[in-house]
Amino acid sequence: MSDSRLTSPLIDRFGRVVNYLRVSVTDRCDFRCVYCMSETMQFLPRAHILTLEEIQFICQTFVELGVTKIRITGGEPLVRQGVLGLLQELGRLPGLNELVMTTNGSRLAQMADQIKAAGVKRLNISLDTLDAAKFKAITRTGDIEQVLMGINAARTAGFNKIKLNAVILKNRNHHEVTDLVQFAVDKELDISFIEEMPLGVIDEHQRSECYYPSHLIKSDLQNRFELNAVTDSTGGPSSYFKVQDSHTRVGFISPHSANFCSTCNRVRLTAEGRLLLCLGNEDSVDLKAVVRAYPGDMDRLKQTIIAAMQIKPEKHTFNIHEQAIIMRHMSATGG
Repeated sequence: MSDSRLTSPLIDRFGRVVNYLRVSVTDRCDFRCVYCMSETMQFLPRAHILTLEEIQFICQTFVELGVTKIRITGGEPLVRQGVLGLLQELGRLPGLNELVMTTNGSRLAQMADQIKAAGVKRLNISLDTLDAAKFKAITRTGDIEQVLMGINAARTAGFNKIKLNAVILKNRNHHEVTDLVQFAVDKELDISFIEEMPLGVIDEHQRSECYYPSHLIKSDLQNRFELNAVTDSTGGPSSYFKVQDSHTRVGFISPHSANFCSTCNRVRLTAEGRLLLCLGNEDSVDLKAVVRAYPGDMDRLKQTIIAAMQIKPEKHTFNIHEQAIIMRHMSATGG
């Protein structure tokens, strides 16, 4: 007789139900965004990274434990060789309601149709500026024309939803928020503005000096747009407003100015196989060690995941005015 505890929902010690898994399939990226990476990054050796088969097995286990939404992230997920095959496997998992992806858009012009065919329902695409020179400066290696072509390809492919993500930095791109919303309105896309998160040591700017909180972004936007609060959610941390007379919703992800920990429903699987219980803490469990020591033993993996819920912290400890206490970069965390 199977143990019913191994199929019950994942509930942490604060009563929060975990039904959303974010999966980093690689720590590598073809961009070097200034808020995400050091200019000279050292990436994990291949042997330290979960295989695609291991990722699929872990994801299947989470779905059997009640997870209904999986987001594939990186680094940049589309640089991982074989990722389309993984997406196809995940898209067939019974019980998974939503397979979604976050991407920098650099490879969508070539891959959007295949990603959609694999079962990905929604895309988040990073876009911090519409200025080509500034885009190059922020990403260090990116070409905005390639990303814009990717956005158009994604729209043509017919995903259920496409959302732009913009990290806003004071005196870098904060004055562009209205242009970015107008772009989203014109393209009939959603957009979220994100306060920079202090993950990893970066050498390009002082985070406290570049911090631009969500309430200032919203105030800037209200000089040009009428924003109406909406109550529906995509299961993530954004609070949303509808731009009047448009199809566009504007979201604000505010880890500093509007802590969203009380409703946290997500955990992260890093590329090296750590189950990260909180974005802003180091509490984690090594799932790679479990799947490699006991290959194919799903019950043991389930027991490990269920036990891990008891160390999920109540809240993160971000402080934009202090040096990063979380030494891992966002690219190693999983979006």
